[in-house]
Amino acid sequence: MPIDRITRRDVATRLLTITAEHGAPTAARARSSLSAMFVWAMGAGLVDANPVIGTNRPELPAGRDRVLDDSELTGIWRACNDDDYGRIVRLLILTACRREEVGAMTWDEIDVDRSMWTIPASRTKNGRTHVLPLPQVAIEIIKSVPHVVDRDYLFGVRAAGFTLWSVHKRLLDARLGTIPPWRIHDTRRSVATGMANLGVQPHIIETVLNHYSGHRAGVAGVYNKSPYEREVKAALSLWADHIQKLVEDTEVASIVGANKLPIYADETPANPF
Repeated sequence: MPIDRITRRDVATRLLTITAEHGAPTAARARSSLSAMFVWAMGAGLVDANPVIGTNRPELPAGRDRVLDDSELTGIWRACNDDDYGRIVRLLILTACRREEVGAMTWDEIDVDRSMWTIPASRTKNGRTHVLPLPQVAIEIIKSVPHVVDRDYLFGVRAAGFTLWSVHKRLLDARLGTIPPWRIHDTRRSVATGMANLGVQPHIIETVLNHYSGHRAGVAGVYNKSPYEREVKAALSLWADHIQKLVEDTEVASIVGANKLPIYADETPANPF
């Protein structure tokens, strides 16, 4: 539409459509971007008014605070199958990345020799390139992914990477059993909280998450451009070791329980075999 013919009704109608098709958060971001564009257009003399003013702001859902505890993370890890979705979920638990970042991972983003994953700016939420030093267990998961000829994506069968999120989430939940309701994005919050509980400093956690707020905002962010590569590597390795220990301890307990052997916190369990 010609910019000077867009009315408040047009904007309001479009916001309702975006909310219905993509959700309130997306509609709220669209409204904000559109308003900013009209403010610029007014300054450039292209329009006389901002038709976004007066439209209803999409009602955003309450922020989530679900943090998966160690037993829940362990249960999810062990319930993952040896398939694309299982590998993705385990990588999410290890890296605290967003599901789209892992689901659309490509082979040319991975440097196996250096154990580095570079997510290009075009694939991150904040438009900033994100470089992550991967722990060895994450590299092993990536190595287990079969290479498909003429396909750069690690996961999925379509052009844009993995897409069958809801189908596989339901199957995973069915295998988990009685765990309280959770979302894939909760792993990101859970990893950040778990790292903090292990003593990782807040600004390192923000770097892992590719956040530019808190310690990385304002004057500190302007002058301090350190990627904290060594500290991030240590933090992710510490977290990976924590997860591996949880999983291994649970597996030992399962074996012991199945063989009815006693186990105590200060003892090494006897070999049931």
